[in-house]
Amino acid sequence: MQLYLDTGNIDEIKEIAAWGVLDGVTTNPTLLSREKDRGDYRALLKEICDVVQGPVSAEVTALDAEGMVRQAQSLSKISEHIVVKIPCIPEGLKAAGVLFEEGIHVNMTLTFSPLQAILAANAGAAYVSPFVGRLDDIGHEGINQVARIREIFDNYGIDTRIIFASTRHPEHVMQAALIGADICTMPAKVFRQMVKHPLTDIGLKRFLDDWEKTGFSIE
Repeated sequence: MQLYLDTGNIDEIKEIAAWGVLDGVTTNPTLLSREKDRGDYRALLKEICDVVQGPVSAEVTALDAEGMVRQAQSLSKISEHIVVKIPCIPEGLKAAGVLFEEGIHVNMTLTFSPLQAILAANAGAAYVSPFVGRLDDIGHEGINQVARIREIFDNYGIDTRIIFASTRHPEHVMQAALIGADICTMPAKVFRQMVKHPLTDIGLKRFLDDWEKTGFSIE
C-alpha cells in the first residue's frame, strides 16, 4: 500500500519525504489556504511536486464541467506529477471523461459510496477517494464502504486506484492496508504516530545505556 501525505505544508512534506516512505501528496483548497503566507499557490504546488517526485493531487474550484476542464488543464501544466482532484458530482463526471481523453489523471474526490466510486471509474478517473473519517463522523462505518469498493473493483478488474482518505488515526491506516486500499493518505501527525511505539523507546534506551557502560566507541 502506498502512503500519501495529506497537507499543503512544504515543511511537513520535506520531513516525511526524508524518511524515504512518501509516495505522494494530496492537497485541497482548505489545506492550500493555510499556506497563503508562502505566496503563489502554483509555485507552492510546483515545489511540492519537486520534493515528492510522485503524484500530487491539486483540486479544482469550478462547479461546471467546462470550468473544471479549464482549471484542470492549467493545473496539469505545473508539473507532470499533478493529479487533478474533481468532486464526485454530475459536472465532475462530465469533466473526468473529457480529461481522460486528454490524458490528464483525475482523482475523484468527496466520494462517500460504492455507487459514486463506480461512476467515477466509468468516467475514467485514475483515482477515487472515499472519505472514511467523514463517514465515521456521521455514524456510518466508513471502512465498510471502502471494502465494498475494493470488492466491486476486483470483481470487474477495474484499475481505478482507491485512495483511503480522511484518515484520522493509525488504526485507519491498518484498516486500509487490511482491506487492500491501494493508497492511504493521512496528515503528518498520523505518520508520526505510526512510527512511535513505547517498547521501541524503552528498548533503544536500554541498548544505549548498556553500550555506554562498556566504554566502547563505534567510530
